[in-house]
Amino acid sequence: MKRRAIVRALSQGAIATTGVAIVGGCRSAQNSAAPGSTNTANPADLANLPSLQWQMATSWPRSLDTIFGGAQVLADRVAALTGGKLKLVPRAAGEVAPPLDVLNVVSQGGVQCGHTASYYYVGRNPALAFGTTLPFGFTAQQQNAWLYEGGGLKKLQEIYAAKFNVIQFPAGNTGTQMGGWFRKEVATLNDLKGLKMRIPGLGGQVMAKLGVNVQTIAGGEIFQALQTGAIDAAEWVGPYDDEKLGLNKAAKFYYYPGWWEPGATLEFQVNLNEWKKLPAQYQQAIQTAAFESNATMLARYESRNNEALQKLLSTGTQVRPYSPEILAAAEQAAFALYDEFAAKDVDFKAVYDLWKPFRDRVTAWNKLNEGSFANYIYSKIKA
Repeated sequence: MKRRAIVRALSQGAIATTGVAIVGGCRSAQNSAAPGSTNTANPADLANLPSLQWQMATSWPRSLDTIFGGAQVLADRVAALTGGKLKLVPRAAGEVAPPLDVLNVVSQGGVQCGHTASYYYVGRNPALAFGTTLPFGFTAQQQNAWLYEGGGLKKLQEIYAAKFNVIQFPAGNTGTQMGGWFRKEVATLNDLKGLKMRIPGLGGQVMAKLGVNVQTIAGGEIFQALQTGAIDAAEWVGPYDDEKLGLNKAAKFYYYPGWWEPGATLEFQVNLNEWKKLPAQYQQAIQTAAFESNATMLARYESRNNEALQKLLSTGTQVRPYSPEILAAAEQAAFALYDEFAAKDVDFKAVYDLWKPFRDRVTAWNKLNEGSFANYIYSKIKA
């Protein structure tokens, strides 16, 4: 079967399939998603289905066209798959919900759905960190493998349903991030002590163990805080987004790698009561669109980041690696933190007991296959 015919069949299958499960229903979306397809719904199949318009709260300013664009890709695809009968309206951070309050608003039914990062909400439940990323955890490819095939998404959906009245799906990935902007160099652990740094999630808790004064600030507020000296350092995503936020104008030293976000997943969250009301075709459309958004965002970041990095370098940004001392201390602190959470939080332990052995297996495999290839190729590239 030719590629075009395959794409057409997959898209039509995503609309026709019914009976989706509320928990663990992502596999069908994975199998039916067709990135790049322009097929739309058959009007005859949707004639008797209701016309709905949902508000989608997001954690992102519109200026970040890749990460806010992930929400827009999802909305556009849902509209196409439902013949325009289910419309999702992405709202920028602050329009219908504070940027770090999306989950709470969706959970309470203030809006029907949202696009955010689960690790913003680890204060409510530390297990939510797994939905985005853990320090020294998975790359984007490994994260997708764990979520879609390793049981991770199903386990997280159980927690979301029980604790938050929400169902969620992966809907974007930034790839491996950079390690943040600093107003001064940080060569040793002593250089970190007392620094005020914007860094959320468990990465922030690891930095706190290293002596950093951690701040949680929404993306659109980082530049002003860094420029005025309210904070000494900040991480966001990578060159493409960081340059758009102007962070290079507020700090000169740009560190790598972003060990706390080796493959950060964003997610689409739906109020569970609203989800249950949807026709099965609309549920399938959402899952398919989320899967496409997940793939599209990663492709865009991978395509755009190096060009943006060269632009930053040409305007005076100084790129620095984290020292082996800092990396080793951060890794040790990270896994000590996971053990602490697992000992006192039943949800965290349930997910961690699934996550850790999968990490051991997949990293061993990737060291053999992808790692050996990458080491050979990268050895030929001038830094």
